[in-house]
Amino acid sequence: MKQDVMPSIVKMDAETLKRLTTEVKETLATGIEMPSKKRFTAVNLWKIHQAKKQPARITRKWAI
Repeated sequence: MKQDVMPSIVKMDAETLKRLTTEVKETLATGIEMPSKKRFTAVNLWKIHQAKKQPARITRKWAI
């Protein structure tokens, strides 16, 4: 069975290490308004639960 093992310590020159660790300053887009996130609450869960039950009530009413 052939095994290729990579060394755990990677050797690189000082210039490469410096380029990898420098901080990149980025400009963010301005003038863009992010939509507000609506919170998911227990009321929302209750409404979903009730909406799932509603069609079952209607079919049972007509089945009588």
